[in-house]
Amino acid sequence: MIDEGNNTAKVKEIDQLKEKISQGQLPKELEEKALSLAERLKTSLVFGGFLAEYDNIAAYIDWITSLPWQTKTEDSLDLVKTKKVLDSHHYGLGEIKDRVLEYLAVMKLKKDQGQIARAPILCLVGLVGTGKTTLASSIAESMGRKMIRIPFGGIERPFYLRGQSRSLPQAEPGQIIKGLRQSEVKNPIILLDEIDRIGEESRSAIMGVLLGLLDPEQNSAFLDYYLDYPFDLSESFFIATCNNTANISQAVLDRLEIITMPSYSDQEKIIIAQKYLLPRSLKDAGLEEGQLVIDDGLWSKIVRPLGYDAGVRTLKRNIDGICRQVAKQVVLGQAKQISLDETNISQYLSSW
Repeated sequence: MIDEGNNTAKVKEIDQLKEKISQGQLPKELEEKALSLAERLKTSLVFGGFLAEYDNIAAYIDWITSLPWQTKTEDSLDLVKTKKVLDSHHYGLGEIKDRVLEYLAVMKLKKDQGQIARAPILCLVGLVGTGKTTLASSIAESMGRKMIRIPFGGIERPFYLRGQSRSLPQAEPGQIIKGLRQSEVKNPIILLDEIDRIGEESRSAIMGVLLGLLDPEQNSAFLDYYLDYPFDLSESFFIATCNNTANISQAVLDRLEIITMPSYSDQEKIIIAQKYLLPRSLKDAGLEEGQLVIDDGLWSKIVRPLGYDAGVRTLKRNIDGICRQVAKQVVLGQAKQISLDETNISQYLSSW
């Protein structure tokens, strides 16, 4: 016997799905496909299997209607502003900053001429802690673009990026589509982080996906297997990072603009620590200016307490640790202001 009341409620749910589709600003073909799927639910009311079918189709419609098919941010291509942002976050790196400005200058000229202003595909190569991710964030900030980060360390299957077909149980979109949904724009900066750390067994398959992502002839119709409909990524700005290029296929490398991030000398690290890292660590620890004073002669020990490090990540940890200890002393009422010198540095910093 057919439960008319229950069926009426289900028909209402189907109508709500259709309304969601009509308000989703979907491409015409995808809208027609989604409406056809919603209409198919009415058939399942008659032949059974409504609940399983409904959950599958409702999840799919939720994904496609929440993606930024049309929405994007307008680029700020003010080179003076960009240089100011880069200088505020990064010490030195003059040649690298100049290259970034050159790429953005080309984009601006093309945009002003009414041409397609394609972003370059950058690959920042350098050792751990040399500022690759921070540089990508700075570029995003200067352009007014949102940024999504996709870590590649330990990727074992292509569906991590491309998603899984809806015919499979617990299928879901890949990280690219998930990132676009989170950013709510179709042209974010997509940071492909540590693309050299892909597992050896899956490297060729992942490189094939990367090739489709980074090739301007292909990424205008990037196909996620869950969506089963192409998404235009041609306006996205891809920035990859890696420690070295040995594990990256030549076909992918051919599509990248390689920028080598240099290691920092001890003197450069001291300047970075004093000008950039210490003020941020003080703020993060809730300390006011003047509550921690570090003698100038100590910086060489803070920079290299346990040996050489190419980047500044260990240096930042050292400064953060010092600030936390000072914060604890302030909270316990043991001191209102701490001055670090040769007589007490060993209490705050581990060394050989």
